[in-house]
Amino acid sequence: MTSEINTAASAPTSGAISKSLFAYGIFYGGMVCIAGVLGNKQVALGPLAVEAGIFAFLLLVITSSAVAELHGRAVANRLVLIGFVPLIASLLLTIVVLGLPAAREMDPERLGAFETMMKGTPRIWLGGILAYGISTLLNVTIFSRLRGRGGGTGPLLWVRSAVASALSQIVDTLIFISVAFYGVFPIAELLVGQMIAKVVLSLVLVPPLVQALVSLGRKLDERRI
Repeated sequence: MTSEINTAASAPTSGAISKSLFAYGIFYGGMVCIAGVLGNKQVALGPLAVEAGIFAFLLLVITSSAVAELHGRAVANRLVLIGFVPLIASLLLTIVVLGLPAAREMDPERLGAFETMMKGTPRIWLGGILAYGISTLLNVTIFSRLRGRGGGTGPLLWVRSAVASALSQIVDTLIFISVAFYGVFPIAELLVGQMIAKVVLSLVLVPPLVQALVSLGRKLDERRI
């Protein structure tokens, strides 16, 4: 009788979430919110200039790929869709904060810098939302389709990660820049530069980091919350 009680107490409850999914879900939500803020700075990568939000966005791609590997395509897609909640909530909160009057004690230069960094146009916000949803879901789809019935965590995982990330980043660039800037200024050069930078980063950074998150996730999931 005692052993039965101990067994029942140690068994995971119905609907329990794995440690990896819990941790990666929280991390994913943070990256969704910070990507737009980091995008206010352009960084130099050799001869190319790219917006710094790409690093947070690549972490979204990496995390969703790792979740797809660990928990399946359906769970990864759900993670991407849930990501719209903090994304849209942070945009709405930004609008509210910008609309509130600043305290008289606030330094005008600091206020100006804050407003310059946080203000965006509706086209930029719309482009970011569309690019996030379409490209991240595309990444999960390609990554999962390439896995087929086999999969594994060896070199094939690296290949799937690189191909899915590179293709989704091309789509992300096309959507965001076209929606945000088409008709404002010539976008061809910006498109090419962003695509090259994102594809290179996808090939170099994404595969080893997806492998690392998958390995970490499996260790975390040895025990459940």
